[in-house]
Amino acid sequence: MQDEHFKIGVALGGGAFRGLAHIGVLQTLEKYGLKPDIVTGTSMGALVGGVYACGMDLRLMERFCYSISEKDLVDVGHPREGLIVGNRIEVLLRTLTGNKTFEQANLPFAAVATDLELGERAVLREGWIYQAIRASISIPAIFRPYKLAGRTYVDGGVVDRVPITTAREMGADFVIGVDVGYHGGPVPCEGIIKVILHSLEVMEWQIMQHTVNTADFNLVPALAHINPATISQAEECIRIGREEMERRMPELQETITRKKQQALADEP
Repeated sequence: MQDEHFKIGVALGGGAFRGLAHIGVLQTLEKYGLKPDIVTGTSMGALVGGVYACGMDLRLMERFCYSISEKDLVDVGHPREGLIVGNRIEVLLRTLTGNKTFEQANLPFAAVATDLELGERAVLREGWIYQAIRASISIPAIFRPYKLAGRTYVDGGVVDRVPITTAREMGADFVIGVDVGYHGGPVPCEGIIKVILHSLEVMEWQIMQHTVNTADFNLVPALAHINPATISQAEECIRIGREEMERRMPELQETITRKKQQALADEP
């Protein structure tokens, strides 16, 4: 049973379709009674986290991933700003989130995007959740940038691959950072989508190596062999997330206990 005064946040990182591993991670957390109090997400982490925060059952979410293919998500337009227009996935996001606003969500949630004109991290916490997710997943050159409330947004991973800071800002006492992105090493790149995705991953990885990681617990599932450009490996991806969280659960429980004890000791 969780202490209602001790808030656990999960920061779900970007990584294109590798981000489906977040579903397995959340399933295991729930299995052990560690349902998060706060959810933040970047890119695919925003998609999984936002749909989850709106109340979608994780097993249903998993089954849904097995029922669709890339062609269900893609609407190709004139590539002046991006290969994919994004209207089709926007309609899908609206359905999956139940057209809920942030105020109507079951859990406090934030999606992190990049304000393209200002070149800054943008934390989206107002309005319709599906629009914030659509902004956060706008991978440059693949998705057309998303215009919302007079601003233009692209993928949050450009500035903040795993939104740990955002979870802290929202009041999390303990943050679990889940990083599903690239971590170095050779990667075969064939086709324009894979080249664009991997170029972005390399940039994100370089930024992360020069950023202080403030998560209380870091989870990095072994996903290097998963092709981030296709949903065809969804089952394996979700299983890896579930099994890695299961493997490290004793360590997580011990770390949470220690953090709670420290918090009690620090009280006046």
